[in-house]
Amino acid sequence: MLLQMSAAELGRLVTAPAGSARLPLTEKLIEAHADIKGKAADRSNIDSWNNSIPVVVRALLDCGLDEVEVQIEVDLPHTNSAVDLVLCGRQPGTGSDMYLAVELKQVRHATVDPRCPIAVDLGFGDGKNKLHPVRQIQRYCEYMVRYLPHLRVDDDRLTGVALLHNARDADVEALFDLPESRHGFLYTLDDLDRFRRALTARFSPASGKRAATALEEDRRDPLLKVTDVARQRSVTGGGLTLLDEQYLAFDLITRHLEKTAPKTGSDVGLFYGSDTAPGTAARSDRKRVFILRGGPGSGKSAVALELQRALGLERREAVLASGSHAYTETLREIMISTARQGRLAARRRAAGRLYQYFNSFADAGEDSVDVLICDEAHRMRRNSTDRWTPKDLRDDERPQAAELIRAARVPIFLLDDHQSIRPDEVGTADYLRQLAEDSGCLVEVTDLEGTFRAGGSKRYQQWVQQLLGLPTPDPVAWQPDGRMTLAVADSPAQLQQFIRERGFEGATARITAGFCWPWSKPDGDRLVDDVVIGEWRMPWNVKPQHSVPDAPRSDLWSTDPRGIGQIGCVYTAQTFEYDWNGVIIGPDLVFRDGRFTVERSASHDPAFRGPVSDDDVDRCVRNAYHVLLTRGVVGTVVYAVDPAAQAELRRLIPGSIGMQNHDGSRPRLTVEGAHLPPAYRRRHG
Repeated sequence: MLLQMSAAELGRLVTAPAGSARLPLTEKLIEAHADIKGKAADRSNIDSWNNSIPVVVRALLDCGLDEVEVQIEVDLPHTNSAVDLVLCGRQPGTGSDMYLAVELKQVRHATVDPRCPIAVDLGFGDGKNKLHPVRQIQRYCEYMVRYLPHLRVDDDRLTGVALLHNARDADVEALFDLPESRHGFLYTLDDLDRFRRALTARFSPASGKRAATALEEDRRDPLLKVTDVARQRSVTGGGLTLLDEQYLAFDLITRHLEKTAPKTGSDVGLFYGSDTAPGTAARSDRKRVFILRGGPGSGKSAVALELQRALGLERREAVLASGSHAYTETLREIMISTARQGRLAARRRAAGRLYQYFNSFADAGEDSVDVLICDEAHRMRRNSTDRWTPKDLRDDERPQAAELIRAARVPIFLLDDHQSIRPDEVGTADYLRQLAEDSGCLVEVTDLEGTFRAGGSKRYQQWVQQLLGLPTPDPVAWQPDGRMTLAVADSPAQLQQFIRERGFEGATARITAGFCWPWSKPDGDRLVDDVVIGEWRMPWNVKPQHSVPDAPRSDLWSTDPRGIGQIGCVYTAQTFEYDWNGVIIGPDLVFRDGRFTVERSASHDPAFRGPVSDDDVDRCVRNAYHVLLTRGVVGTVVYAVDPAAQAELRRLIPGSIGMQNHDGSRPRLTVEGAHLPPAYRRRHG
């Protein structure tokens, strides 16, 4: 949150001094934005603060609601999305805490995409559709209710509105076709009197400080992780609350599925619009391919699972494919674990059918799969041949992506351009777009801009990419932002102790490392301590195809609580997340001549054997650390084996871990100087 004041206090800041185009409030918010977010506010923010917030403040004052508290730019839990305003006050009559979330839009004209009634052109001139403002505030409210228990006490406690204060009804007429709800009403310049009446119905003249404090100090429920979403696939309303581009992409795809599938009179569609009725099918001669591109924690896997869940509830089967053994087997295991008595074999067959691998479709018939969701598509290989492929078929150079596109009536790819970790992995948005268009397909590319990991810290994602030179080497000092904790450990032993203590507190916590040590088969019933740094040693997670007592299978390392006792590598960590992330940067990434440099000879990854170029190895190693450093939801602690790299991390990262006493209890390791997020302090501190 950038700022909180009463309407009366803000009223003194919304009149521009003579000779100034900016309000005192705007200047205050520009300064707060620079202090809190560590960067200058952009033009759209400044214009909104200067032109939009005063409309709401004056409406409150006109209604005699001087003591309603106004929170500006309120962060949604665990993500980088924010509500423009949250008004906090007391309900007339009962005195209960009441809240109004307000999404402000300066638009004057708006048109709706005929293919999707929640995709709208708001006249920004960038050619990109945005989520309908009413649906946007509805989703924001649903998200707040999901993660803030104080808002769940009373169904009527939170209401949402989208305020288009510059627009006339006639100029945004198409927006009114979307049904309003308690969490989403639409007001325009023509509706300001109605907006004022809504304010007086919502709030009494009493002080809103108590309500504002209660919301700010509310305990935040833990973020739903990918595996949580997978477990809830059969629960109505139990999936992820999608926001912004996530929801827009989800809705665009599901509408396309509705309109291209034959329906009967008894079918009830997911999102029927006025132009689609049961018994009709709007088919196109050209196949449509959907590509969703986003960084770590942008919700790609959650969108994939939510699509599969929503279609499953409508009795539409969607196959989810991946190039990750750990991810696929974990999803299968989750589904199998829900089998009723006597249905285990059937559940196992269904899991094998619904969760497959990219190389499972080499011989699939054309359009034999209704919906094929390809998650982790950055791990797409050049072709599907491997060491088990018969000799007479090994010369087949057909691209693996082409096999998937051919097999699916509706192919959907979700990827991150910086997460391919093997030399033969070629999945990028540009590659898939070109291949699909060359095959005669129409292509829709959506960029997922949100962040649902690292406390919603966009700054942390950018910091990691700069550290690793993705795309250019420009490491900068980490500036704590109150969202993500980043610290440096003095030794691997200290890192291990810190991660274990977080696990004892009930948090999910894991250690990963670069692939710089051998990975041995178990020695009988025990794991070999392969990762050796000085006097300290620890085993990798169980090697695939093997098992040992008291340790999870390789593919369940990130989700089984026993995984905290082993070190994971990029192949077992990719896709997953955990609260606390310990990362050992091995000797394959060193610091030389002012930048982090890949040392190929230090890698033990078998993927780099043979005629693999140095450029491919460099790309894969950097991408691997990009994966490892972005698994944490609450915090990440790093240690580098290379002394120069460790020294550089010390220079760039102010946070460290040390021994402290808490409430007279036994001393324990805790983060120092890293600005722990408030939600974490309240829950665990």
